[in-house]
Amino acid sequence: MADDYTDVQPHDQKAEDLKAIGWVSYLLHLIVAVGAVMPGAQPGAVLLLVALVIDLVKKSDAEGTWQASHFSWRIRTVIWAGVLYLLTAPLWALFIFPGWIAWGLISLWFLYRIVRGMVAMNKSQALDA
Repeated sequence: MADDYTDVQPHDQKAEDLKAIGWVSYLLHLIVAVGAVMPGAQPGAVLLLVALVIDLVKKSDAEGTWQASHFSWRIRTVIWAGVLYLLTAPLWALFIFPGWIAWGLISLWFLYRIVRGMVAMNKSQALDA
């Protein structure tokens, strides 16, 4: 009887091998995302930068696999969140309440994207753009 491990195609095995890196990146993103929606629990941008560097360095290893969509998903999520936070930063200086609302919505969107990605990776599924 063949071993399940040997029945996996090379691209599928490559994707499975990248799961550990993907989980590390998603967990770092999740820590930051949860901290962003919980007042006083912000762990800092350093974890997010570590996750982003991991994704940027390992992205080419995932080419041709379903994991490639996850690397792109995480990178786009961080870039868009950063841009949105920067664009809404002036609201904090002008009006505290609108700034709080804007950052809260961005943080919830960020958390949603990370959880959605984790669920798809757990099922070994690619993500839609």
